Amino acid sequence: MSLLSFEDARAQLLAQARPVAGTELVSTLKARGRVLADDLVSEFDVPPLDNSAMDGYAVRCADVSLAGTRLPVSQRIPAGAVGHPLAAGSVARIFTGAPVPRGADAIVMQELCEREGDTVTINHVPQKGDSIRRRGEDIALGKSVLTAGTRLRAQELGLAASIGIPAVSVHRRLKVAIFFTGDELVMPGEPLREGAIYNSNRFVLNALLDGMGCEVTDLGIVADTLDATRQALRAAAHGHDVIITSGGVSVGEEDHVKPAVEAEGSLNLWNIAIKPGKPLAYGRVGEAAFIGLPGNPVSTFVTFLLLVRPFLLTCQGVREVLPKPVQLRADFDWLKPIKRREFLRVQVNAEGGLSLFDNQGSGVLTSTVWADGLAEVPPGEPIRRGQMVSYTPFSDLLD
Repeated sequence: MSLLSFEDARAQLLAQARPVAGTELVSTLKARGRVLADDLVSEFDVPPLDNSAMDGYAVRCADVSLAGTRLPVSQRIPAGAVGHPLAAGSVARIFTGAPVPRGADAIVMQELCEREGDTVTINHVPQKGDSIRRRGEDIALGKSVLTAGTRLRAQELGLAASIGIPAVSVHRRLKVAIFFTGDELVMPGEPLREGAIYNSNRFVLNALLDGMGCEVTDLGIVADTLDATRQALRAAAHGHDVIITSGGVSVGEEDHVKPAVEAEGSLNLWNIAIKPGKPLAYGRVGEAAFIGLPGNPVSTFVTFLLLVRPFLLTCQGVREVLPKPVQLRADFDWLKPIKRREFLRVQVNAEGGLSLFDNQGSGVLTSTVWADGLAEVPPGEPIRRGQMVSYTPFSDLLD
């Protein structure tokens, strides 16, 4: 069977993704990681009035034509208060964020002034507009500040709060069921019998999905039989948007996921020209989308980040789902390229180049802990020391 290119596989996968139906109103204070269902439009200017950018003195520039001018202090305006119109020939003591009094056209910072009793010496000739934040300079009345499909981080939540939004309409959480196939799998804390391995993928996938804000149902380890796999698929399809499995998606005699999905629903089995992670299955079981990941730990991790994550983000209602790689210098040689697109575990070094983890095997989970991102090797193209390569940091791929 011919291999599907990484780009075509991702495009086909995203073409099948649909945002979940249903929204809910969530407190802005509790909405981190949620996805906006509607645009947020400001109903007023931010700031609502001209205000002072610093502690100092509000002045009329016409009154301070020379440095050393001494003027009386006619009023004091703290943040949250509104002063009186500024009388000609006087200044107002003003604090950061306080509205600029009518008549004043500049703020002189307090470090450039000398206060003595009820008068102040202005040791600087101001220009109109100095240190004044203008009404609406951040956000104008009627401006759309956040668009539907935005995933809310701390800064977006602060922006929503700045326009007085107490609660936001967001897409409901994506419901994901997961299970793991392999009679060799045991859980940490259980005796490690001969031939068995601990199920690290269970911990990786739970953490990745939790970080994305999904509601996860973990069905645990499923026996390596066709009947058990079919039964697990039926249970997973009930009440969930997406089913994700790990292991059993190849074509060996003990790989039962493919025939089980075909029996319970429909399947497109993708052999993708990617390393690590060639076998990946996509289909549907009932109303749920199905994605079967390979069983090797690094393959599971990398294919999730590069293929499953953008699919899930799209299902969550996010509009911009693909990472934006940057070009960095390779401080290593990779001289035996293969016909598949490779993603190497690398780390940005002190010189700003990329260092390579020594063992790039698909079972070497330590490489994912040591690395801070992935370097991309196009099919059939060697990488030579000093060459620029595409690098995607984990910070763009992990939530």
